[in-house]
This record gives sequence, C-alpha cells and structure tokens, in this order.
Amino acid sequence: MSAERGGGTALSGRQYRWLDRATKLAGVALIAAGLEVGGGTPAGVALAATGVACGLATVVIDNP
Repeated sequence: MSAERGGGTALSGRQYRWLDRATKLAGVALIAAGLEVGGGTPAGVALAATGVACGLATVVIDNP
C-alpha cells in the first residue's frame, strides 16, 4: 500500500525488492521445515501453510 492512499509507509524500489526476497526465502524455509517435520502431520501442514502465507506477503504491497 502506498502512503498516498493512506496505507502507511511507502517503500522504495530497493526496499521492496529486499523485503520480497526475504519473505520468499522465509516462505521456502518454512515449507521445507514442514516437509521435514512430516508433510501429512498437523505440524507439517501448519508450517507449510505459514510458509505459503509468508511467501505471498508482498503480493498485497504496491510495487514502487
């Protein structure tokens, strides 16, 4: 969300790219942890779901 629309702090292009990379890497790490725990277990599914949410977190931020 951009600051112009009252959505909070605007990110520069560089900040957005770093945030995007960090959330994608954290998401992949959480998915891998979920698979390591056991993809069919409740804990594994929860970790994987959290990883997907983390990886998609920057989708709702307007790209500068």
